[in-house]
Amino acid sequence: MLDSLPLLKNSDFPVITRNKLEILQVNLGYLCNLSCTHCHVNAGPKRTELMDRATIDEVLNFIDHHDLHTLDLTGGAPEMNPHFRYLVTQAANRGLKVIDRCNLVILLEQGFQQMSGFLAENRVEIVASLPCYLKDNVDKQRGKGVFDASITALQKLNALGYGQADSGLQLHLVFNPQGPTLPPDQQMLESAYKSHLHTHFGIVFNRLFAITNLPVQRFGSVLLSTGQFDTYLNLLKDNFHAPNLDKVMCRNTLSVDWQGYLYDCDFNQMLKLPLGADKKIHISEMFESIGRPINTLQHCYGCTAGQGSSCTGVIS
Repeated sequence: MLDSLPLLKNSDFPVITRNKLEILQVNLGYLCNLSCTHCHVNAGPKRTELMDRATIDEVLNFIDHHDLHTLDLTGGAPEMNPHFRYLVTQAANRGLKVIDRCNLVILLEQGFQQMSGFLAENRVEIVASLPCYLKDNVDKQRGKGVFDASITALQKLNALGYGQADSGLQLHLVFNPQGPTLPPDQQMLESAYKSHLHTHFGIVFNRLFAITNLPVQRFGSVLLSTGQFDTYLNLLKDNFHAPNLDKVMCRNTLSVDWQGYLYDCDFNQMLKLPLGADKKIHISEMFESIGRPINTLQHCYGCTAGQGSSCTGVIS
């Protein structure tokens, strides 16, 4: 599938290098209870790739030897990794901020009903995918029944204190465009989300992150099948905003795949672009990241187009 994305090659994207490493984003595996059309990981219920305990211990050893402030856990559904609780408690005990990139529905699945309580007890910051506040749009993008389940999960998190003023339990939502377009103004969209969700469901949350869809994996394949790949890539390039280069997440964030190999970002991980070089580097290897060139291709225009895009929403 990835080899069918030829326009990502021969990039003319500007050269950028790494700053001080501050955030470690760990992909705990591609297993997921959902199969969303916008998923750049191509995650789903039939995926078997999961980080094992030995690799997780190597992640913790890496943390012990680097001055990081955040551990960002993603997947798939990261909670489905059998060692998820172990990693969260170990990282929290080390004083790191821990982020769980949660699809919400997992919190209602058999065997995971107590997960929301565990997250609250460990003060885990939740970044939850809700690509629209309208039911039809969410179910079209993520599957039938996902919207209702997401609302139930959000109400459950609110009851635990998430998103509530002065609780310290941070709950953020993620918006992704339905198709090959750039996200709208994040602040205005956040106001619309908050008004609609509170009025209709009594739901509160902290911030909305509007994230640009990058043309890789499942979303890239959808673009190819509908003849929109070239048009979308040109849209990203035409909206290139140079000041965003200083703020892209690959400057201070390192991505780790389920086997422990390192990448400049989660998208490069999906494209199998190793960390700034041809040789794959494992997390068990110690190295200096400052000044290391970042491996870029055409998809990087997605992070710099318009408002810019990162795992915490717009960057300009």
